[in-house]
Amino acid sequence: MVKVMATAMALVLAFLLAAGVGLSEGAVYKVGDATGWTIMGSPNYTAWAFSKKFQVGDTVVFEYNKSFHNVLEVSKADYHSCNAASPMATFATGNDTITIKTKGHRYFICGIPGHCSGGQKVDIKISKSTSSAAPSTSPTASPSPSPAASTPGGGRGGISTPAAGPGANSGTRALPGLIALALSVFASAAVSSGLAMNY
Repeated sequence: MVKVMATAMALVLAFLLAAGVGLSEGAVYKVGDATGWTIMGSPNYTAWAFSKKFQVGDTVVFEYNKSFHNVLEVSKADYHSCNAASPMATFATGNDTITIKTKGHRYFICGIPGHCSGGQKVDIKISKSTSSAAPSTSPTASPSPSPAASTPGGGRGGISTPAAGPGANSGTRALPGLIALALSVFASAAVSSGLAMNY
């Protein structure tokens, strides 16, 4: 009887740990999806952000050609005026990962002259619930293409196809929870059938 209780407690602990891991994982979003962070093809980052449901714990990835672009996190006023003079943070690796830690808005622009005013900016709205994001609008002017871009462009002003990486959409949030549920059912069946006593 003691072995059964110890095994049952161990299985419950394993279930709780698995469930906790699932809750702490956030989705991973590649800005612009397959298009990435660029001005080639005039990607519509407003529509892209509006199609996502950002939450605390999610990760936003900016992929771009660092010879032609960068990422500046700016204030709301600097976002709307495309002012790159006093960023709150500067990213320039070409593959920048930003974890969302608080709800509210995060404003990002490209600091290369003309890129932000050409539409290379994104307002990431993070809500504590699962309501959809509502970013502010971006200019619709079409910039002249840069000499090189990091990734091939998508359709003009449309929403790119989703990134193929893990956690690219909110549907992947449920997977760890389903695994934990399956472990729970297995553990319950093992304890009730007496399999848990046989080491």
